[in-house]
Amino acid sequence: MVYSSKEIYQNYLDEIKKSGLYKEEWSLTSSQAVNIDVLDEDRNERNILNLCANNYLGLSNNKEIIEAAKSSLNNKGYGMSSVRFICGTQDIHKELEFKLSQFLEKDDSILFASAFDANTALFEVVMSDQDELFSDKLVHASLIDGMRLCKAKKQIYDHSDMIDLENKLSNSQARIKMIVTDGVFSMDGDMAKLDEICNLAEKYDALVVVDDCHATGFIGQHGKGTHEYFQVKEKVDIITTTFGKALGGAMGGSISGPKEIIELLRQKARPYLFSNALMPAIVAGTLQALDLVKKADKEREHLSDMSLFWKNGLVDLGFNIKEGNTPIVPIMLHESQLAQEFAKKLFQYGIYAVGFFFPVVPQGEARIRTQISSSHTEEQLAEALKVFKKVKSELSV
Repeated sequence: MVYSSKEIYQNYLDEIKKSGLYKEEWSLTSSQAVNIDVLDEDRNERNILNLCANNYLGLSNNKEIIEAAKSSLNNKGYGMSSVRFICGTQDIHKELEFKLSQFLEKDDSILFASAFDANTALFEVVMSDQDELFSDKLVHASLIDGMRLCKAKKQIYDHSDMIDLENKLSNSQARIKMIVTDGVFSMDGDMAKLDEICNLAEKYDALVVVDDCHATGFIGQHGKGTHEYFQVKEKVDIITTTFGKALGGAMGGSISGPKEIIELLRQKARPYLFSNALMPAIVAGTLQALDLVKKADKEREHLSDMSLFWKNGLVDLGFNIKEGNTPIVPIMLHESQLAQEFAKKLFQYGIYAVGFFFPVVPQGEARIRTQISSSHTEEQLAEALKVFKKVKSELSV
């Protein structure tokens, strides 16, 4: 039997649905916040508590950021209609790169349309077939895709296993050795052992690359990220991060590091050379977000307190959660169908938290990933715990 291309693709979709791995999208009618308006299956608008956004500092609908973006629209226009090296660089693009470098304490920075673009740009430029990459097993998909694009030899070490990493480093004869890790692992909520990684990098003359998307703005005393938290700011060579999470939540990403590497990326990074410059309003909003982050000590403290309150509450209810000390709290349910049913029940009772399952996480490790914001209150989370307890009982988890 000969199938048309449409039939082949529809069969793929049917298989995804049959296996319980189909992902639905819900439509928000409000701005992003801890309380959001969402359309249910019958297109009725409901106001529910959001426990699954990357809005760690509650800046997604911050009035100062919105005003900065509005002002930029009036003064800098809507879009650039150009890549950076032709006529797509405004003074505020350079200002953001400079201020981001200052904040992260690196020589220089380069902007991208997304952190995904940043991660796919990096390795093809700086690593050759004479070099070798050593990446944590659980690094983000964008890092994996980026490493696939380069010709360097690739080694994968077991998650946060320093013995395995050292064994692999000690056997390498590569010209350049580069260790690649997430700062905070987005699906598990744990942090890389950056202090130990940097010690090994120093011992075996390796560079360290950290994707700090789930850390920039709120991890570390001043929110600089995991390199600040572990007091290894001068030992982490390259940081990739995003403006789409704690820094206002719009879009855009960056790479910060040695001036030689950043300049090389300006000359050769394909996502930089062949993608439009970031929208001026996003740049202006992110500049304002950076200023707010520098003054957000109380918000970071409250975020830490609420994250601990949430974790302790889940443990008291008998949930199996992943260990970690970040606002990302995964509740392990293991079966994809159960994770989806659990999320649907939560939605019915006014809680928005999404089920994660293969291929986003490994087979058999389905979960509800909850994420806390500094805008959450203890009262809100206490009510949410009551709902989780109710759903746990109804589904016999």
